[in-house]
Amino acid sequence: MRRFSKRQPLEVVKELDAFPKIPETYVETSSSGGGVSIFIFTCITILVVAEIYQYRSSDLRYEYTVDVDMDSKLQINADITVAMPCDFIGADVLDVAGGTVPTGDDIKMTPTYFALSTAQQKWRKRVRKLKGKAMDYHSLNQLVTDSPAKLTVPENGIVEDRPSDACRIHGSFQVNKVAGNFHVTVGKSIPHFRGHTHLSAFIDSSSYNFSHRIDKLSFGPEVPGLINPLDGDIATTEKNYYIYQYFVQIVPTKFDTRRQRLDTSQFSYTNQERELNHAAGSHGVPGVFFKYDLSPVKVHIVEVYNPFLGLLVKLCGIIGGIFATSGIIHGLVSFLFDSFLKKASSASQSDDDLLRAKTEQLEMQAKAATAGHM
Repeated sequence: MRRFSKRQPLEVVKELDAFPKIPETYVETSSSGGGVSIFIFTCITILVVAEIYQYRSSDLRYEYTVDVDMDSKLQINADITVAMPCDFIGADVLDVAGGTVPTGDDIKMTPTYFALSTAQQKWRKRVRKLKGKAMDYHSLNQLVTDSPAKLTVPENGIVEDRPSDACRIHGSFQVNKVAGNFHVTVGKSIPHFRGHTHLSAFIDSSSYNFSHRIDKLSFGPEVPGLINPLDGDIATTEKNYYIYQYFVQIVPTKFDTRRQRLDTSQFSYTNQERELNHAAGSHGVPGVFFKYDLSPVKVHIVEVYNPFLGLLVKLCGIIGGIFATSGIIHGLVSFLFDSFLKKASSASQSDDDLLRAKTEQLEMQAKAATAGHM
Protein backbone atom coordinates (compact mmCIF):
# COMPACT_ATOMS: atom_id res chain seq x y z
CA MET A 1 0.00 0.00 0.00
CA ARG A 2 2.79 2.38 0.90
CA ARG A 3 4.52 1.76 -2.42
CA PHE A 4 1.25 2.26 -4.28
CA SER A 5 0.59 5.52 -2.46
CA LYS A 6 4.03 6.82 -3.47
CA ARG A 7 3.51 5.97 -7.14
CA GLN A 8 0.01 7.27 -7.30
CA PRO A 9 0.96 10.98 -7.83
CA LEU A 10 3.32 9.97 -10.64
CA GLU A 11 0.55 8.02 -12.30
CA VAL A 12 -1.73 11.06 -12.05
CA VAL A 13 0.94 13.24 -13.65
CA LYS A 14 1.41 10.63 -16.36
CA GLU A 15 -2.29 10.77 -17.12
CA LEU A 16 -1.89 14.53 -17.80
CA ASP A 17 0.93 14.06 -20.34
CA ALA A 18 0.08 16.19 -23.39
CA PHE A 19 3.04 14.81 -25.35
CA PRO A 20 2.56 11.03 -25.55
CA LYS A 21 5.56 9.13 -26.85
CA ILE A 22 5.16 7.02 -29.98
CA PRO A 23 7.32 3.90 -30.26
CA GLU A 24 9.91 4.10 -32.99
CA THR A 25 8.52 0.95 -34.59
CA TYR A 26 5.39 2.91 -35.48
CA VAL A 27 7.25 5.87 -36.93
CA GLU A 28 7.75 5.92 -40.69
CA THR A 29 10.22 8.32 -42.30
CA SER A 30 10.24 9.51 -45.90
CA SER A 31 12.45 11.55 -48.19
CA SER A 32 9.72 14.16 -48.61
CA GLY A 33 9.43 14.54 -44.87
CA GLY A 34 13.22 14.95 -44.58
CA GLY A 35 13.20 17.66 -47.24
CA VAL A 36 10.40 19.50 -45.48
CA SER A 37 12.28 19.24 -42.17
CA ILE A 38 15.40 20.81 -43.68
CA PHE A 39 13.29 23.63 -45.12
CA ILE A 40 11.59 24.15 -41.74
CA PHE A 41 14.86 24.35 -39.80
CA THR A 42 16.31 26.78 -42.37
CA CYS A 43 13.28 29.08 -42.09
CA ILE A 44 13.35 28.92 -38.29
CA THR A 45 17.06 29.79 -38.19
CA ILE A 46 16.66 32.77 -40.54
CA LEU A 47 13.65 34.17 -38.69
CA VAL A 48 15.17 33.66 -35.23
CA VAL A 49 18.39 35.46 -36.24
CA ALA A 50 16.37 38.32 -37.76
CA GLU A 51 14.22 38.59 -34.63
CA ILE A 52 17.26 38.70 -32.33
CA TYR A 53 18.82 41.39 -34.52
CA GLN A 54 15.57 43.36 -34.34
CA TYR A 55 15.52 42.92 -30.56
CA ARG A 56 18.99 44.43 -30.22
CA SER A 57 17.92 47.56 -32.12
CA SER A 58 15.86 50.32 -30.56
CA ASP A 59 13.27 52.91 -31.47
CA LEU A 60 13.15 56.62 -30.71
CA ARG A 61 10.22 58.26 -29.00
CA TYR A 62 9.82 62.01 -29.43
CA GLU A 63 8.09 64.04 -26.75
CA TYR A 64 7.29 67.73 -27.09
CA THR A 65 6.87 70.07 -24.14
CA VAL A 66 6.98 73.80 -23.50
CA ASP A 67 10.45 74.94 -22.47
CA VAL A 68 9.96 76.64 -19.11
CA ASP A 69 13.67 76.88 -18.25
CA MET A 70 14.42 80.55 -18.81
CA ASP A 71 16.99 81.01 -16.04
CA SER A 72 19.74 78.86 -17.51
CA LYS A 73 22.35 80.05 -19.99
CA LEU A 74 22.76 79.12 -23.65
CA GLN A 75 26.16 77.85 -24.71
CA ILE A 76 27.48 78.81 -28.15
CA ASN A 77 30.33 76.79 -29.66
CA ALA A 78 32.02 78.46 -32.63
CA ASP A 79 35.06 77.90 -34.79
CA ILE A 80 35.04 80.40 -37.67
CA THR A 81 37.85 81.66 -39.88
CA VAL A 82 37.49 85.07 -41.55
CA ALA A 83 39.82 86.20 -44.37
CA MET A 84 40.98 89.34 -42.51
CA PRO A 85 43.76 89.90 -39.97
CA CYS A 86 42.70 89.69 -36.34
CA ASP A 87 43.67 93.34 -35.74
CA PHE A 88 41.04 94.49 -38.22
CA ILE A 89 37.96 92.68 -36.89
CA GLY A 90 36.02 92.12 -33.68
CA ALA A 91 33.55 89.46 -32.48
CA ASP A 92 30.71 90.24 -30.09
CA VAL A 93 27.29 89.09 -28.94
CA LEU A 94 24.23 91.30 -28.52
CA ASP A 95 21.03 90.01 -26.95
CA VAL A 96 17.49 91.09 -27.76
CA ALA A 97 17.63 93.88 -25.19
CA GLY A 98 20.47 95.52 -27.11
CA GLY A 99 23.08 94.97 -24.41
CA THR A 100 26.50 93.49 -25.04
CA VAL A 101 26.92 90.01 -23.60
CA PRO A 102 30.28 89.78 -21.82
CA THR A 103 32.27 86.82 -23.13
CA GLY A 104 35.61 87.62 -21.47
CA ASP A 105 38.40 85.43 -22.79
CA ASP A 106 35.99 82.72 -23.98
CA ILE A 107 36.18 84.01 -27.57
CA LYS A 108 39.74 83.51 -28.82
CA MET A 109 41.12 85.16 -31.96
CA THR A 110 44.14 83.41 -33.46
CA PRO A 111 46.06 84.58 -36.57
CA THR A 112 46.05 81.97 -39.32
CA TYR A 113 45.85 81.54 -43.08
CA PHE A 114 42.60 81.29 -44.98
CA ALA A 115 43.97 78.67 -47.38
CA LEU A 116 43.22 75.14 -46.24
CA SER A 117 46.00 72.76 -45.32
CA THR A 118 45.97 69.19 -46.64
CA ALA A 119 44.61 67.87 -43.35
CA GLN A 120 41.86 70.50 -43.31
CA GLN A 121 40.89 69.71 -46.89
CA LYS A 122 40.50 66.02 -46.02
CA TRP A 123 38.53 66.91 -42.88
CA ARG A 124 36.20 69.24 -44.77
CA LYS A 125 35.65 66.67 -47.53
CA ARG A 126 34.72 64.08 -44.92
CA VAL A 127 32.35 66.45 -43.11
CA ARG A 128 30.65 67.47 -46.35
CA LYS A 129 30.19 63.82 -47.27
CA LEU A 130 28.64 63.03 -43.89
CA LYS A 131 26.39 66.08 -44.16
CA GLY A 132 25.16 64.94 -47.56
CA LYS A 133 24.42 61.49 -46.16
CA ALA A 134 22.66 63.01 -43.15
CA MET A 135 20.23 64.87 -45.42
CA ASP A 136 18.39 61.57 -45.92
CA TYR A 137 17.88 61.10 -42.19
CA HIS A 138 14.88 62.28 -40.22
CA SER A 139 16.17 61.32 -36.77
CA LEU A 140 18.59 63.41 -34.75
CA ASN A 141 20.08 60.28 -33.26
CA GLN A 142 21.00 59.07 -36.77
CA LEU A 143 23.01 62.22 -37.37
CA VAL A 144 25.54 61.16 -34.73
CA THR A 145 27.61 59.48 -37.39
CA ASP A 146 31.21 59.25 -36.26
CA SER A 147 33.58 59.35 -33.32
CA PRO A 148 34.64 62.77 -32.00
CA ALA A 149 38.31 62.11 -32.70
CA LYS A 150 37.70 61.82 -36.44
CA LEU A 151 35.60 65.00 -36.52
CA THR A 152 37.95 67.24 -34.55
CA VAL A 153 38.94 70.29 -36.59
CA PRO A 154 42.65 69.96 -37.48
CA GLU A 155 45.05 72.86 -37.08
CA ASN A 156 46.03 74.79 -40.18
CA GLY A 157 49.69 73.90 -39.93
CA ILE A 158 50.72 76.15 -42.84
CA VAL A 159 54.01 77.98 -42.25
CA GLU A 160 54.78 80.87 -44.59
CA ASP A 161 57.15 83.83 -44.59
CA ARG A 162 54.33 86.31 -45.18
CA PRO A 163 52.05 87.61 -42.39
CA SER A 164 48.83 85.77 -41.68
CA ASP A 165 45.89 86.82 -43.85
CA ALA A 166 43.03 85.44 -41.75
CA CYS A 167 41.74 85.22 -38.20
CA ARG A 168 40.37 82.12 -36.50
CA ILE A 169 37.58 82.98 -34.04
CA HIS A 170 36.90 80.02 -31.78
CA GLY A 171 35.71 79.11 -28.32
CA SER A 172 32.62 78.29 -26.23
CA PHE A 173 30.79 81.01 -24.32
CA GLN A 174 27.59 81.46 -22.34
CA VAL A 175 24.84 83.91 -23.31
CA ASN A 176 21.40 84.70 -21.97
CA LYS A 177 18.67 82.33 -23.11
CA VAL A 178 16.99 84.93 -25.30
CA ALA A 179 17.25 85.95 -28.93
CA GLY A 180 20.56 87.50 -29.85
CA ASN A 181 23.12 88.33 -32.48
CA PHE A 182 26.61 86.88 -32.67
CA HIS A 183 28.58 88.80 -35.26
CA VAL A 184 32.03 89.44 -36.70
CA THR A 185 32.57 92.85 -38.27
CA VAL A 186 35.22 95.50 -38.92
CA GLY A 187 37.03 97.03 -35.96
CA LYS A 188 37.33 96.28 -32.28
CA SER A 189 34.26 96.98 -30.17
CA ILE A 190 33.92 99.65 -27.52
CA PRO A 191 30.99 99.34 -25.09
CA HIS A 192 28.73 102.28 -24.28
CA PHE A 193 25.38 102.78 -22.55
CA ARG A 194 23.39 101.80 -25.68
CA GLY A 195 25.40 98.66 -26.44
CA HIS A 196 28.71 98.94 -28.25
CA THR A 197 30.29 100.31 -31.39
CA HIS A 198 33.11 99.10 -33.60
CA LEU A 199 36.10 101.30 -34.41
CA SER A 200 36.27 100.92 -38.17
CA ALA A 201 37.20 104.47 -39.18
CA PHE A 202 40.94 103.77 -39.10
CA ILE A 203 40.76 100.66 -41.31
CA ASP A 204 41.08 100.98 -45.06
CA SER A 205 37.91 99.71 -46.76
CA SER A 206 40.00 98.09 -49.49
CA SER A 207 41.18 95.55 -46.91
CA TYR A 208 37.63 94.40 -46.14
CA ASN A 209 37.11 90.76 -46.99
CA PHE A 210 34.47 88.76 -45.14
CA SER A 211 35.01 85.53 -46.96
CA HIS A 212 34.73 83.00 -44.17
CA ARG A 213 34.83 79.35 -43.30
CA ILE A 214 32.59 77.79 -40.62
CA ASP A 215 34.37 74.78 -39.22
CA LYS A 216 31.94 74.41 -36.33
CA LEU A 217 28.85 76.15 -35.02
CA SER A 218 26.57 74.58 -32.43
CA PHE A 219 24.40 75.57 -29.49
CA GLY A 220 24.30 73.90 -26.09
CA PRO A 221 26.69 71.22 -24.77
CA GLU A 222 28.56 69.61 -27.60
CA VAL A 223 27.39 66.19 -28.79
CA PRO A 224 30.42 64.07 -29.80
CA GLY A 225 30.26 63.14 -33.47
CA LEU A 226 27.22 65.29 -34.32
CA ILE A 227 27.36 67.01 -37.71
CA ASN A 228 25.67 70.41 -37.47
CA PRO A 229 24.01 72.13 -40.45
CA LEU A 230 26.72 74.78 -40.93
CA ASP A 231 29.80 72.66 -40.21
CA GLY A 232 32.31 72.71 -43.06
CA ASP A 233 30.64 75.54 -45.03
CA ILE A 234 32.72 78.12 -46.92
CA ALA A 235 31.52 81.44 -48.35
CA THR A 236 33.82 83.62 -50.46
CA THR A 237 33.47 87.01 -52.08
CA GLU A 238 35.72 89.43 -53.96
CA LYS A 239 33.70 92.48 -52.90
CA ASN A 240 34.76 94.61 -49.95
CA TYR A 241 31.36 95.82 -48.75
CA TYR A 242 29.54 92.56 -48.31
CA ILE A 243 27.28 91.21 -45.59
CA TYR A 244 26.46 87.60 -44.69
CA GLN A 245 23.44 86.96 -42.50
CA TYR A 246 22.45 83.61 -40.97
CA PHE A 247 19.03 83.39 -39.34
CA VAL A 248 19.17 80.54 -36.86
CA GLN A 249 16.20 78.89 -35.13
CA ILE A 250 17.33 76.97 -32.03
CA VAL A 251 15.28 74.09 -30.62
CA PRO A 252 16.18 72.95 -27.07
CA THR A 253 16.67 69.19 -27.13
CA LYS A 254 17.14 66.62 -24.41
CA PHE A 255 18.87 63.35 -25.25
CA ASP A 256 18.06 60.21 -23.29
CA THR A 257 19.67 57.48 -25.38
CA ARG A 258 21.99 54.54 -24.93
CA ARG A 259 24.98 56.63 -26.01
CA GLN A 260 24.44 59.69 -23.87
CA ARG A 261 22.12 61.71 -21.70
CA LEU A 262 22.38 65.48 -21.93
CA ASP A 263 20.52 68.71 -22.58
CA THR A 264 21.63 70.44 -25.76
CA SER A 265 20.09 72.16 -28.78
CA GLN A 266 19.64 71.49 -32.46
CA PHE A 267 19.00 74.20 -35.01
CA SER A 268 17.97 75.03 -38.54
CA TYR A 269 18.88 78.13 -40.49
CA THR A 270 18.30 80.29 -43.52
CA ASN A 271 20.90 82.68 -44.89
CA GLN A 272 21.10 85.82 -46.96
CA GLU A 273 24.05 87.62 -48.50
CA ARG A 274 24.27 90.84 -50.46
CA GLU A 275 26.59 93.63 -51.50
CA LEU A 276 26.24 96.88 -49.59
CA ASN A 277 25.70 100.02 -51.65
CA HIS A 278 24.24 102.97 -49.80
CA ALA A 279 23.69 104.89 -53.05
CA ALA A 280 21.53 102.05 -54.36
CA GLY A 281 19.61 101.69 -51.08
CA SER A 282 21.39 98.55 -49.87
CA HIS A 283 22.30 99.58 -46.33
CA GLY A 284 24.01 97.69 -43.54
CA VAL A 285 27.34 96.91 -41.94
CA PRO A 286 29.79 94.56 -43.67
CA GLY A 287 30.46 91.42 -41.71
CA VAL A 288 29.19 87.98 -40.76
CA PHE A 289 26.06 87.94 -38.59
CA PHE A 290 24.41 85.00 -36.84
CA LYS A 291 20.98 86.11 -35.65
CA TYR A 292 19.54 83.40 -33.44
CA ASP A 293 16.18 82.88 -31.76
CA LEU A 294 14.92 80.13 -29.47
CA SER A 295 11.88 77.94 -29.98
CA PRO A 296 9.44 77.75 -27.04
CA VAL A 297 9.01 74.02 -27.67
CA LYS A 298 11.50 71.54 -26.20
CA VAL A 299 12.11 68.16 -27.80
CA HIS A 300 12.76 65.14 -25.58
CA ILE A 301 14.30 62.20 -27.45
CA VAL A 302 13.99 58.90 -25.57
CA GLU A 303 15.48 55.64 -26.80
CA VAL A 304 12.99 52.82 -26.29
CA TYR A 305 14.23 49.24 -25.99
CA ASN A 306 12.36 46.08 -26.94
CA PRO A 307 11.36 43.96 -23.88
CA PHE A 308 12.97 40.54 -23.44
CA LEU A 309 9.58 38.95 -22.72
CA GLY A 310 8.38 40.17 -26.11
CA LEU A 311 11.38 38.47 -27.75
CA LEU A 312 10.49 35.15 -26.07
CA VAL A 313 6.87 35.42 -27.19
CA LYS A 314 7.91 36.15 -30.78
CA LEU A 315 10.43 33.28 -30.85
CA CYS A 316 7.81 30.84 -29.52
CA GLY A 317 5.36 32.11 -32.11
CA ILE A 318 7.89 31.69 -34.91
CA ILE A 319 8.92 28.16 -33.96
CA GLY A 320 5.43 26.89 -33.12
CA GLY A 321 3.81 28.63 -36.07
CA ILE A 322 6.28 27.26 -38.61
CA PHE A 323 5.99 23.70 -37.22
CA ALA A 324 2.18 23.82 -37.21
CA THR A 325 1.90 25.43 -40.64
CA SER A 326 4.48 23.14 -42.22
CA GLY A 327 2.73 20.09 -40.77
CA ILE A 328 -0.58 21.18 -42.29
CA ILE A 329 1.00 21.95 -45.65
CA HIS A 330 2.96 18.69 -45.68
CA GLY A 331 -0.18 16.70 -44.86
CA LEU A 332 -2.17 18.48 -47.54
CA VAL A 333 0.51 17.94 -50.17
CA SER A 334 0.83 14.27 -49.20
CA PHE A 335 -2.94 13.81 -49.42
CA LEU A 336 -3.13 15.40 -52.86
CA PHE A 337 -0.14 13.39 -54.09
CA ASP A 338 -1.60 10.10 -52.81
CA SER A 339 -4.98 10.95 -54.34
CA PHE A 340 -3.33 11.61 -57.68
CA LEU A 341 -1.44 8.30 -57.51
CA LYS A 342 -4.62 6.40 -56.63
CA LYS A 343 -6.51 7.96 -59.53
CA ALA A 344 -3.65 7.18 -61.89
CA SER A 345 -3.49 3.61 -60.61
CA SER A 346 -7.28 3.18 -60.93
CA ALA A 347 -7.25 4.54 -64.46
CA SER A 348 -4.42 2.20 -65.44
CA GLN A 349 -6.20 -0.77 -63.90
CA SER A 350 -9.44 0.09 -65.72
CA ASP A 351 -7.58 0.19 -69.03
CA ASP A 352 -6.03 -3.23 -68.35
CA ASP A 353 -9.43 -4.75 -67.50
CA LEU A 354 -10.99 -3.29 -70.65
CA LEU A 355 -8.16 -4.64 -72.80
CA ARG A 356 -8.44 -8.06 -71.19
CA ALA A 357 -12.21 -8.18 -71.72
CA LYS A 358 -11.84 -7.16 -75.35
CA THR A 359 -9.17 -9.82 -75.89
CA GLU A 360 -11.39 -12.51 -74.38
CA GLN A 361 -14.29 -11.39 -76.57
CA LEU A 362 -12.15 -11.67 -79.70
CA GLU A 363 -10.96 -15.10 -78.67
CA MET A 364 -14.56 -16.28 -78.15
CA GLN A 365 -15.56 -14.91 -81.57
CA ALA A 366 -12.64 -16.74 -83.14
CA LYS A 367 -13.61 -20.04 -81.49
CA ALA A 368 -17.23 -19.64 -82.63
CA ALA A 369 -16.13 -19.03 -86.20
CA THR A 370 -13.92 -22.13 -86.17
CA ALA A 371 -16.76 -24.29 -84.82
CA GLY A 372 -19.09 -23.08 -87.63
CA HIS A 373 -16.68 -24.15 -90.37
CA MET A 374 -16.44 -27.61 -88.95
